[in-house]
Amino acid sequence: MPPKKAATEETKNNVVAFGRVRKNLKMGCVGLPNVGKSSLFNLLTEQSAAAENYPFCTIEPNEARCAVPDARYPVIYLVNLTMKDYIRQKSKYLPHIAKWVTEHGGLPRDVIPFSVEFEEKIHSFKDDSAALEAFMKDIKVKSRLEKIITEGFTKLGLQYYFTAGEKEIRCWTIPRGCLAPQAAGAIHGDFERGFIKAEVVAYQDFHDLCEGAKSMAPIKAAGKYRQEGKTYTVQDGDIIHFQFNVAPKK
Repeated sequence: MPPKKAATEETKNNVVAFGRVRKNLKMGCVGLPNVGKSSLFNLLTEQSAAAENYPFCTIEPNEARCAVPDARYPVIYLVNLTMKDYIRQKSKYLPHIAKWVTEHGGLPRDVIPFSVEFEEKIHSFKDDSAALEAFMKDIKVKSRLEKIITEGFTKLGLQYYFTAGEKEIRCWTIPRGCLAPQAAGAIHGDFERGFIKAEVVAYQDFHDLCEGAKSMAPIKAAGKYRQEGKTYTVQDGDIIHFQFNVAPKK
């Protein structure tokens, strides 16, 4: 028999590993009675657990979630202007806001000026295209709602791929950098467990070669229909057909 691997609690990066990798790990405040555990708990979690100065004030453990500060969190700064300022694209406050954002680690593109008043006005014309056309006739600005949504989606590090069948075309949201088996798992866990391969077409290739076509024949003729394995990193907009096989449970 080959020698057993030495049991260790440390990873190759010398970081203590507490069992399997998962997201529901917990930490707690441990110490002698009346040393401030409950008070610290309240400060960390913004709770109001009993914290009195006598022994065994806390019998049952208090539990709560707390936010983890992280300067790396992506931020989008939405600046709500008056409709007048938004239409003329001028605001005395906007340059100061943009300056503050750049001085605190942001980028100019992280600032999105918009106007709730303007968006509500457009929305009021949703059933009257003629009135909307008349309102927008001399206005050069457009709605920013789509940009707000797509920028938020991008900042979250998300993308999606497509599956296409005879009855349904659907997109599946996954993290950027996701490998093919994990992407398949977004559909069903069996797809990930029994992953064999992924048949992939890039969205741009489909757009360029198959516009108006009812099959993948032009894609295959151009050699753009690929088969990818477990190490393939799914790209945004990929059109994928997964092949998998899961053995029946005994």
